[in-house]
Amino acid sequence: MSRAQFDRDEIIDKSIELFWKNGYSASSMKQVVKTTGLKPGSLYLAFGNKEALFREALESYAQQSIARIRSILDNAPSVGEGICAILEKNIEDSTSENYSSCFLVKTQLELAAEGGELHEFASAKLTEIEALYQSYLEKEFDTELSNQRAVSLMLHIFGMRVYGYHHGAAERMRHGLREGLPWLPWKYND
Repeated sequence: MSRAQFDRDEIIDKSIELFWKNGYSASSMKQVVKTTGLKPGSLYLAFGNKEALFREALESYAQQSIARIRSILDNAPSVGEGICAILEKNIEDSTSENYSSCFLVKTQLELAAEGGELHEFASAKLTEIEALYQSYLEKEFDTELSNQRAVSLMLHIFGMRVYGYHHGAAERMRHGLREGLPWLPWKYND
């Protein structure tokens, strides 16, 4: 019996879109089959079950996010300017009409009440991103201050991700970030 041939990354990307839009609980295997175009047997053979596919989707999303953060920070004139660029991109994303929040944040919020392995996994990925910010901040600040600023940064990013789309949100977020993160080299005017 030959195995079905498909692009695993493409299946994961399609699954990210479905899970990101609907959440874990509201995405049925029937929807996964329809979205990916794979037969149920192929999905189970390749990924095991819905939870395993969801975990791979979260991992892929997290690694893509980490790669974007690294790219911006590695190419910025300073860590602070890179963080400001990331925050500005988050503002642009979160104030667009089609915005769907952050897949990791949505997962953490969706699964918070029940806890479990998927909630812990999403939380661990967010902690990994926080550690990444801390490692970059340590290029300019001591370890303790870098840790505090990374935590503060994550709290602000988390808030931005759930603030939502409405009239005037972009400027309100910019002012809130400037007030809450005064140590960053902001370039926009009040």
